[in-house]
Amino acid sequence: MEDTASLRQAVLAWLEQARDLPSIPQEITDVALAVLPEWDAVSDAVVRAAPISDHRDLYGKADGDWAPRWSTLLGGSGLGDATRLVAQGATVPVEEVADSFVAFCTAPTPAVEDWLLLTGDLPEGTRIPLGRYTLQTFTADELRQWGPMPALYGLQPGGLDLCLLAGAPFVHAPDPDRTSDRSGVPWFDFSGPRPEARHWRALLPLILWSPELLHVDAVFDVERGREFGLHPNHVPTTLQIYEDHDGRQEEVEVRETGTFYVTQAQLPRLEAFCAAVTAKIDAVMDGATSSRRLPRRRALRLERAARHLLQAHQRTHSDYGVWEQEADELHLDYVIALEALMASPDDKHEGVSERIRSRAAALFLTLSLRQQVETIVQEAYSARSKYVHGDVLKDQEESDKLAALRELRLIVRQVVLRWLVLTPCDTEDLAPLLDDGAGRERAVDEPLRAFFRATPPQDRLGL
Repeated sequence: MEDTASLRQAVLAWLEQARDLPSIPQEITDVALAVLPEWDAVSDAVVRAAPISDHRDLYGKADGDWAPRWSTLLGGSGLGDATRLVAQGATVPVEEVADSFVAFCTAPTPAVEDWLLLTGDLPEGTRIPLGRYTLQTFTADELRQWGPMPALYGLQPGGLDLCLLAGAPFVHAPDPDRTSDRSGVPWFDFSGPRPEARHWRALLPLILWSPELLHVDAVFDVERGREFGLHPNHVPTTLQIYEDHDGRQEEVEVRETGTFYVTQAQLPRLEAFCAAVTAKIDAVMDGATSSRRLPRRRALRLERAARHLLQAHQRTHSDYGVWEQEADELHLDYVIALEALMASPDDKHEGVSERIRSRAAALFLTLSLRQQVETIVQEAYSARSKYVHGDVLKDQEESDKLAALRELRLIVRQVVLRWLVLTPCDTEDLAPLLDDGAGRERAVDEPLRAFFRATPPQDRLGL
């Protein structure tokens, strides 16, 4: 406790001396601050309060000896920014700054987390488990606390306006492949898949819940209390015009929310649905480590289908909005997703499209819907085949093409959801159950009706 108090006093003394520094920020960069004689007192206090044995990430080698890393203590903690603000005469809550710096140096190393900023509008206080992930909204004040220097938010020019993110839906989870590293060197991951594919197990229940589009807008690295890697240019915004009390129009920058909308009344339904779907995903994915071939293949096929469905979602900008250059490619994603789930290890090569079409249709309970699904899947296969073989696709009005892609997207969503509801998690294959028209009431209709009664999504197509 005494060493912590000494560190706090050293920081307060440092900030007091900052009043005599040049007021031009370029003259007092972190490099320039680190060579000031007064910095030694802060560095020595860090050694006593946060020894290298407990806080290795604060230290680096200088002239062959371990010493506190100034780039971390000034840049990572925000103390350098606080120093420059004091030198400029800004009103800085120095007591809070000192407390934050002490916590930054002495707190246990937090987990590195992946945070996915999503489109959508969810109620304040939303917190829904999604396996190892959590879907959550935060107030601006809650977000402010995750940074290393909460007292400086709003004082730093060019900083992120956290009010833009107040109420924004985040999916977050610890990253088991990362450990905290405050060396100041940016960390880039060039080896992994796109975020919507990497985090598909969290996102799949959400897109199965609603027909409205849900996108990943950005991915951030977060170490609570140390690093809150949110950047202004990663938050999609738009301008809205409001009238003040005098009737004058004013432009306000707001976050783009898209059409994915959940009311307070729907929140319990969404949570129940996500719990049910996540449990089914987990049950299938447990087969990835099975000694039996069918459960392993089933897990791989679910992952493949989810990744392609999510990739298509991510490239669909609005309900009827797809880049013209990508419209035909989306058929590939949707057909791959269908084949991944509807194919059977015992299938022969001939007649694949007919079997996929028939089995996808068998997942729907009314004759009219089954006929509609067969037509949509057949047209998707036709478009896919022409595209991959380099044929010229039939001229089609852009609006008709986008409408057909939307219908296909909604059908594939339903196929994935119904496959999850029905697929066995043991060594039994689903395909024969779908091929057996005589047993469909017990094997297909009853389980689907039971699931949709207990945990219905927003759209209960055909139920």
